[in-house]
Formats: sequence, structure tokens, C-alpha cells
Amino acid sequence: MIVRILGVGQFRLPDDAAAELNRIDDDVQAAAESGDGEAFARALRNLVDEVERLGQPVPPQELVGSDAIVPSPDTTLEEAKALLSAEGLIPD
Repeated sequence: MIVRILGVGQFRLPDDAAAELNRIDDDVQAAAESGDGEAFARALRNLVDEVERLGQPVPPQELVGSDAIVPSPDTTLEEAKALLSAEGLIPD
């Protein structure tokens, strides 16, 4: 799985990382739906941290499509609402 963090870059993650990322993504989605900006910021930061921790950076010269796009950690709730789908940020 390739995940792009906007403003940071792409990361190649092992297939077994999807379950953990989906759990955190559920937290991001729930905070967004409730309108809780602080909880959203915490959950988004957690998601970004996990992508960076579990993934290996994709070299900039390697052109690959992204399976998921995560906003930068400083994205506001209002800005992120445009990126959220019914599945959240990480597809199931």
C-alpha cells in the first residue's frame, strides 16, 4: 500500500499495516463527523505518525500512484472535510 501525506511525501506500507491504519482512520472520521477540532487534530497526527513509523519513504524519483492520501498534520477540520469520504482517508 502506498500512502501519500500531503506536503510530506509517499510511504510504502506493508499489507498488515492496513488494519491499524483503518482503526486510526475511524478515529479521524468520528472526530470530523462530531465537529471536534481538537480530537480531529490528535487523531490526524496519530495517523500521520503511524504512516511514517510503519512505512518506508518512497524515493522522490520513483513515480507510483497512491492508494490513500492523508492531509498534512496541520490541516484543519474544515480543510479536511473536502478529503474525507464515507470510508475515511484510508480505504477499507
